[in-house]
Amino acid sequence: MSASRSSNVARLLSRSARLASPRVAGASARHIATARFVSVRPSATQRFGSVSAQQGNGIKKRQYSSKSYPDHQLIGMPALSPTMTQGNVGQWQKSVGDKIEPGDVLVEIETDKAQMDFEFQDEGYLAKILAPTGTKDLAIDAPVAIIVENESDVAAFADYSADQAKAESAAPAQESAAAPAAEETKKESAPVAAKKQEAPPSDGERIFASPMAKTIAKEKNVDLAQVKGSGPRGRIVKADIEAYVASGASAKAATAATPAAPAAAAAAPKAAPKAAEASGSAGFTDIPLTNMRKVIASRLTEAKSTVPHYYLTQNIAMDKVNKLRQSLNTAANGSYKLSVNDFVIKAAASALRDVPEVNSSWQGEFIRQHHHADIAVAAATPAGLITPIVRTCDAKGLKAISADVRELVGRARANKLKPEEFQGGSFTISNLGMYGITSFSAIINSPHSAILSVGASEPRLVPDEDAEKGFSVSQVMSVQLSADHRVVDGAIGAQFLKAFKGYLENPLTLLL
Repeated sequence: MSASRSSNVARLLSRSARLASPRVAGASARHIATARFVSVRPSATQRFGSVSAQQGNGIKKRQYSSKSYPDHQLIGMPALSPTMTQGNVGQWQKSVGDKIEPGDVLVEIETDKAQMDFEFQDEGYLAKILAPTGTKDLAIDAPVAIIVENESDVAAFADYSADQAKAESAAPAQESAAAPAAEETKKESAPVAAKKQEAPPSDGERIFASPMAKTIAKEKNVDLAQVKGSGPRGRIVKADIEAYVASGASAKAATAATPAAPAAAAAAPKAAPKAAEASGSAGFTDIPLTNMRKVIASRLTEAKSTVPHYYLTQNIAMDKVNKLRQSLNTAANGSYKLSVNDFVIKAAASALRDVPEVNSSWQGEFIRQHHHADIAVAAATPAGLITPIVRTCDAKGLKAISADVRELVGRARANKLKPEEFQGGSFTISNLGMYGITSFSAIINSPHSAILSVGASEPRLVPDEDAEKGFSVSQVMSVQLSADHRVVDGAIGAQFLKAFKGYLENPLTLLL
């Protein structure tokens, strides 16, 4: 190759490298905005990469670099449920300096629903914990930790503070507003740059993706150019592809069907009196509200005040259920143990299949009728009431339902439920029979159209033509259906209870 030709090739390679790399110290604000998770190397002026990206489970990350600190990700308080506005920091599962692999549990977060493990989806090292265990009422996106790519960068953040993180998280908006005026024409305004930050890579821009992400994208026929990466410097990871596929399939329906935000949450709350400090002469104790208790109060107040409840009561003879249950448990020889509640759930699922109008939810502009009986089972926990959901009860047998209930309720009481295990559902059952309560009225778990309250069985005299005295003693259970009159008319509710009663008084039909 001639010297002239070699020189031309070198110039072309150099030019390509400059065009492909967004890390040049003099890169324009527009160029920085379109790069995904790109951080500018230390220079005289502090710059920031693309502002944010959502991981599959709600975490918000920002990529930063400055002349004082190496490249790092600022991790914000994740949104782990649709109604979550703030969270409490539980036990950190990683220490400063620990290596983090995709799927590792980083920290426990107490949400408005439960306490959950937060799993991180990237690789890196924990450089700084900004919100220690016990930190209360952190707003969504408030800084909680610093992650770096290289272990050697951890020491640089030893004196890094939460105040610096807050200032840093606010800086990208300020930079994007100021930089266009200095480095671009007046047409390159901050709002345009901000809009481009959320877009997928433009034509010709190099796409970075993990091998696993590429494999899944090929299998799912996903165009990587349409996917926003949440990995270091915008790298597309497996979770991004899975989230893209899920949102692509349901985004339109979800947009149309998402109910309006609760009025109680939308309205600005009135200033509440501060809890008085306990003292020997006070005569009372003020108990601070947990996030979960606040949400319970808000949702039930909204449901009771906006949903037109009506109530239907039915008495059911439980003698045959008790006899069948005893026989099945004896035959199981300890491998499983069915409860009365398992029969109640299965009977409700079968009745919902027969009367699908009750297996519906109010969506504001339409009524959604569900294809499966996803039944929420109210469970009391030390933190408050939560309703884990037993999915597709209509397609499961008693043994499978029993196993699901035991696992879900156990993890609910241990604050280990995942969001998808207590969100959604189509019908609710609340059973207080184990406390000796024979009858009660329950508040509908909106947007469900009905909730079934179940009491304890008790001996009662019932007519019996075969008995010598014309009556006999039977174990009778009282149930009450609370229904939303916007969705379920009274006659429909009565049909449901009739079907439910039929299944429990002839429980062999539940085995078919």
